[in-house]
Amino acid sequence: MASGNAIRGSRVGAGPMGEAERGETAPRIWISFYCCNGHETKPSFASEAQIPDTWDCPRCGFPAGPDPENPPAPPRTEPYKTHLAYVRERRSDEDGEAILAEALAKLRGEA
Repeated sequence: MASGNAIRGSRVGAGPMGEAERGETAPRIWISFYCCNGHETKPSFASEAQIPDTWDCPRCGFPAGPDPENPPAPPRTEPYKTHLAYVRERRSDEDGEAILAEALAKLRGEA
């Protein structure tokens, strides 16, 4: 049986909102952005807003630019490097041989 409470199942601020409550919307413009995969994105901006040079494509995630003939290049991704690859960048083969010989000598001396 209903309790007679008129706002039951509602929350504060709920209800129909229209132009009267929110005010007038800002004038909008739609700008086309193109990514290197040929996707077109048309976000809307306020007419007085500063338009960005690039926009992220929602389909592939690559950067998109306003020129369809010259879209921005996709970002270069570096391959995953192992710890050993970083060590090899810092050390030469001669350094590695010297460190290995020192470690083996230490092990043999303590054993």
